[in-house]
Amino acid sequence: MTALTWTDSLTLQHPQMDTTHAEFVALLAATDAALAGPEPELLARFEALVDHTVEHFAQEERWMTASGFAPENCHAMQHQSVLGVMVGCARRAGSEGGDGEPVDFEPLRMAVGELAVWFPQHAQMMDAALAQHLEALGFDVATGQCRGLALHGDGDIPAAAITGCGSGHCG
Repeated sequence: MTALTWTDSLTLQHPQMDTTHAEFVALLAATDAALAGPEPELLARFEALVDHTVEHFAQEERWMTASGFAPENCHAMQHQSVLGVMVGCARRAGSEGGDGEPVDFEPLRMAVGELAVWFPQHAQMMDAALAQHLEALGFDVATGQCRGLALHGDGDIPAAAITGCGSGHCG
């Protein structure tokens, strides 16, 4: 497998999002490097990636909520799906037979490669749209406040909740 590495093509010009994304890529690369090593080390690296991803997605979803996204928007739904797979893979690899299932690292191993394919697409489409949306609103991620640009009618936050990914091209 080829590890994903941080490149300029992943940069969204949103400092906090870029930092979080670079951390995700580094943790994914560390997990990828552990694929050939002992399974306990692989599981520990993957669990660190899962822990990071929980907060990574929650952070973006807090921004979405504060800036006018509906709870069921497709960006957050994709987060839920990906995180569900990641958690399931970690459980299978760490089950030690306690839940009636045999320990199985194969789904986790496959997930590492699939995450390396999925993440750039997600970042360059959905996260880029979120970053542009936040910038257009003048949304300050530290305070959760907008600077007052009335781009969506008579207020900062869109009048109708965004159910798509935040892009003008998404429903």
